Amino acid sequence: MYALYEEDGDIKAGTILADNDASLQVESQHGKRTKVKAASILLRYPSPGPSEVMETARAQQADLDLDFLWEAAGADEFGFEALATDYHGHKPTAPEAAAILLALHGAPIFFQKKGKGRYKAAPAEQLAAAKTALERRAREAAQRAEWVTQLKNDQLPEVFRAKVFELAHKPDKNSLEWKALNDACADTGLTPARLLDRCGAIPSPHEFHLQAFLLAQFPRGRGFPALEAPPPPPALPPGDAPAFSIDDASTTEIDDAFSVIFRADGSVRVGIHIAAPALGIPPGSDLDRLAAARLSTVYMPGDKITMLPEDLIGQYTLAEGRDCPALSLYVEVGADHVIRALTTQADVVRIAANLRHETLEPLFNEATIGQGGPDYPFRRELEWLYGFARSLETGRGKADQIQRNDYLFRVSSAPGERLETEERVEIVPRLRGNPIDKLVSEMMILANSRWGGLLAEKDVAGVYRAQTGGKVRMTLKPAPHEGLGVDYYAWSTSPLRRYVDLVNQRQILAASRGERPPHAGNDPLLFAAVRDFELAYDAYNEFQRRMERYWCLRWLIQEGVRELDATLFKETLVRCDGLPLIARVTGAPTLENGARIRVALSDFDLLDVDLACRYLGPAEA
Repeated sequence: MYALYEEDGDIKAGTILADNDASLQVESQHGKRTKVKAASILLRYPSPGPSEVMETARAQQADLDLDFLWEAAGADEFGFEALATDYHGHKPTAPEAAAILLALHGAPIFFQKKGKGRYKAAPAEQLAAAKTALERRAREAAQRAEWVTQLKNDQLPEVFRAKVFELAHKPDKNSLEWKALNDACADTGLTPARLLDRCGAIPSPHEFHLQAFLLAQFPRGRGFPALEAPPPPPALPPGDAPAFSIDDASTTEIDDAFSVIFRADGSVRVGIHIAAPALGIPPGSDLDRLAAARLSTVYMPGDKITMLPEDLIGQYTLAEGRDCPALSLYVEVGADHVIRALTTQADVVRIAANLRHETLEPLFNEATIGQGGPDYPFRRELEWLYGFARSLETGRGKADQIQRNDYLFRVSSAPGERLETEERVEIVPRLRGNPIDKLVSEMMILANSRWGGLLAEKDVAGVYRAQTGGKVRMTLKPAPHEGLGVDYYAWSTSPLRRYVDLVNQRQILAASRGERPPHAGNDPLLFAAVRDFELAYDAYNEFQRRMERYWCLRWLIQEGVRELDATLFKETLVRCDGLPLIARVTGAPTLENGARIRVALSDFDLLDVDLACRYLGPAEA
């Protein structure tokens, strides 16, 4: 005796070896013996054997019309044998019954299972919807297969063009395009980016990296929404001395400027003037929410994404030839460079000049300070401020720091060249800690530390940059910055470029005026500002480092550099001479850190921003 039975969701046929009423011992058509509950037995029959029954049933099933079966089934629940009898017009043979059973079991959109061997025809509306879905899936499967074929043949499907960067960096994994791309990648062994690039979909590696960053950090785009113009600054008292700023030529967000008044007794009054956008951006306003979302200006070689809209920057930047609202720290300094008094106030400062590094450095440097030579604007003020800055640095216990190179990247277009090489890059070393850097940095440290102290003294909440035990962190509690050698350090001198500074500026304005500050110590905005700022700032800095590495590779390719000297600094990592580029060297013998070596460069990969660096031998002395 044989049986049709259900096991693990499948219909099977087997030989009954033993019948114990509640369960049966059955040998399947493939020879596997198993224990089957009696309730799972769907049909007992004398012949033919299990293999023949299933083979014949599957052949008959292929000829069955499911729409006809659905109509014949009626609206009531039924057993498969009853439907088989109606369909064939006689008591069905085992293969005939099995064919109907397989058809019912394999068509869940036509027939709803109600029990072992029992079914009910699906409602007409439900069946129609299911058929539509099946047809759609069939079309999608055909379309997906067509796209996979195109991609494998290095052809980009037209509908992919508008989604290239999303597919490469932030795909919707439920989309048909992604599924096709994923299939093609599995078949070719390529990553999505590599396959898209092979299909000619990526216009340039630079755009590839930029779009990755924008999708992650600026999903709505880098532009600004339409906002109402900020209110004009309130009436403020005028300053009493012309001020000057010192910045790179590309700087448009000029946050800081300085003024100096020399007195007859040898004392000096220094003014540190900081752009005051807090006067025009009330807490909770649309502009404030925008700044809180961006948190910082993003810098990259040849480009930047500002935190604030250009019209607001234009209103508050400390531009030459204008009277600008500022938050000013006035420092009374004795002839011995000792600070005698400090005053903080909001006022209007006349910006007499925007001095630029490129033109100032040849005139104002360690070789010219205190020496003769041609005069230049604000020479006396600059040289005195440099002496004051050195005194401040010594007072912090940070004099004689090791100087290292910074690097300036200048990217310019070269029209007419191919897209992937249309920009040219110049990388210019610049010694960090030169007189300009020292002057500006010490004035900023002075303002940030003294304003941090003002907030702490007045018990006004602020965001501090602290370092204890070697760890730098943002905190809402006043704490020392051991690395800088100051008791407090509250970022507040770049309010056009950093949201933390904008928040602190509001608090400093209130503290200096004896007014109620906008933010209390338990204000959720402060906690959110600290958390979000650190995450965004890290992401922005990482992007800047990646783009600088990218432009280093572009420069090496552009200049045809294939060998250079480098310094080993950690195991197999080297710093390349003349570039802010770190590479992993291969083939080098065991060497001490600091060893000077010659390396060969090859296999430049602008998508992965990597290259091969091979040891050639010791660098020539």
